[in-house]
Amino acid sequence: MPDRQSILNELMVVRCRRGDEAGFRQLVEHWEQPLIYYIRRLLGTGGVEWDVLQEVWLHVFRGISSLRDPKSLPVWLYRIARRTAMRHLRQQYSDAALDASPPDLDAMEADLDQRLCFSPEDAAEVHRALGRLSLPFREVLTLHFLEEMPVAQVAKVIGIPPGTVKSRLYHAKRALREVLNQNSARL
Repeated sequence: MPDRQSILNELMVVRCRRGDEAGFRQLVEHWEQPLIYYIRRLLGTGGVEWDVLQEVWLHVFRGISSLRDPKSLPVWLYRIARRTAMRHLRQQYSDAALDASPPDLDAMEADLDQRLCFSPEDAAEVHRALGRLSLPFREVLTLHFLEEMPVAQVAKVIGIPPGTVKSRLYHAKRALREVLNQNSARL
């Protein structure tokens, strides 16, 4: 991360710790898009991603004073987002098991297609293909390539060793390539 960004992150943390309302606003404005993007990669766009993000912000605002190292703000934010999204997924699967009705995958895919705001066809195709990968693969690809986190930070966010991150990246890229090849063969 560039030094300028690191300093900005530290400044936001200090301002938030002092209870500065403008500091909280700046934190939200700066991190809202990266976090919602990450949450969407984990949950899809079923209409709950903004609710999950709001829950993330509640955890952040309540816990910002416990952040020991302001330099670790990005990892801390993504860990909170991940825990919150995983809690939501567990609840969703629990509710789905009680309902015993399968999710409408076609409607979810159509919703995803509508919400993608990338104009190049290739980017849209990659995002659709990402949606077809398993959660662990989607997560490492999103954090490493799309959020531009180094392997060590991805490992901290997910809570796994860096070697496992590298292994998942390798296998995730292969899986993504297979999905993209299948999609191009259909055309």
